Amino acid sequence: MNKQTIAILFGGRSGEYDVSLNSAAAVIEHLDTAKYELVLIGITREGNWLRYGGSIEDIRLDRWHEHPSCTPSFFSPSRDVKGLVELAGTEFRITPVDVVFPVLHGKYGEDGTLQGLLELAGIPFVGCGMLCSALCMDKELAHKLVQTAGIETPRSLTLYKGESMEESLSVAQQLGFPLFVKPARSGSSLGIAKVYSMEQLAAGIENAFAHDSKVVVEQNIEGFEVGCAVLGNSDPMIGVIDEIELQADFFDYAEKYTLAHSTIHLPARIDDHTASKVKETARAIYEVLGCKGFARVDMFITADGRIVFNEVNTIPGFTASSRYPNMLRASGLAYGQILDRLIELAAEEWAGA
Repeated sequence: MNKQTIAILFGGRSGEYDVSLNSAAAVIEHLDTAKYELVLIGITREGNWLRYGGSIEDIRLDRWHEHPSCTPSFFSPSRDVKGLVELAGTEFRITPVDVVFPVLHGKYGEDGTLQGLLELAGIPFVGCGMLCSALCMDKELAHKLVQTAGIETPRSLTLYKGESMEESLSVAQQLGFPLFVKPARSGSSLGIAKVYSMEQLAAGIENAFAHDSKVVVEQNIEGFEVGCAVLGNSDPMIGVIDEIELQADFFDYAEKYTLAHSTIHLPARIDDHTASKVKETARAIYEVLGCKGFARVDMFITADGRIVFNEVNTIPGFTASSRYPNMLRASGLAYGQILDRLIELAAEEWAGA
C-alpha cells in the first residue's frame, strides 16, 4: 500500500501557540505511520517555517525549533509544485504532499490566511476553507450570517479602533450589564472580559483593542453553554453534545485548559428533544457558514429553552482529552479514526480540483 504524505503544521504567530503544540503532539502520536508518511512543519512565534525531524516530546516542551534537523521550509503557491520547498544552503528540495493537516489555533492559522495559501497552491488540507475560516474567526460577521438563517444570536455592538468611544459606551450601556467585551478575531477567550460597570467596560474595550482592531460588546446570555462536534462535508455527523458547568465568571483561557472551577458534562444534562434541537441548530450553523471537514459549534441554552449561537471553532483543541475528540469518542469514534476520517474528507473535497 502506498503511504499518503501528510504534512502537519503546528505552532504559529498567535496567542494560542502553546495550545497548538499540545494539540499537534497528540495528532502526530495518533496518526498511523503504517498508512501515512509524516512531514512535520513548525512555525515559530516569530513566523519562521521550519521542517522538523525531532521527537514529539520536544514539540510539547517547545524545544523543537532548537533541533538540528530544522530546515527553513515553505509551501510553494505554484500549482505545479504541490509540495513543501526546503532550503538547504544554496540548494532547495521539494517534498510532494498529499494532504496538509493544520493544527494551528487563532490568527494566521485558523483565520483563512493559511487556507488561502493552500487553496492557491492546490494542496488538499483538513478543515474549513479560506472564506469559511475567515468568517468563523470574525465574531461579528459569523453572527450576522447565522442570523440570516433565523438563528438567535446575542444583541451586540461593534467598535473599531480610532473611533470616538463616548457614543459607543452609551450605546453599549443600553444593552444592559453584565456585558462581554471580545476582540472580534481572537480565540481561546484571549482578550475577553465580562464587565459589570461603565468603568470596567472602558477598561475591557481598551484591553480587547490590544488583541484586535475590531471589538464586539455583547449582551450576557443567562443560561449554560453546550458544544457540538461536527464531522463531515455535505452530510456531517454530530457527536454527543457536551455542556460546560461554570463556577467562575466565564469560560476564560485559564478555565479552558485547567478546568479549575468548571466541569464538562458529557453528555450534556438536557432531554432528548432539546438535544435534537441543538444538533439541528448546529448543523444549520455549520452549513450557513460553509464549514467543511470539522468544527465545534458552541451555543447557549437559556432558562426558557431558547438556543442562542455563540461561536464556531474551525480548528478546536485537539489533544486526546479535548472536548472535540471526546464528543466524537462518546459517539463511537476513536481518536485515530477521527484523524483518518478528516484526511479522507480533505481528499474527497479536493478530488478533481
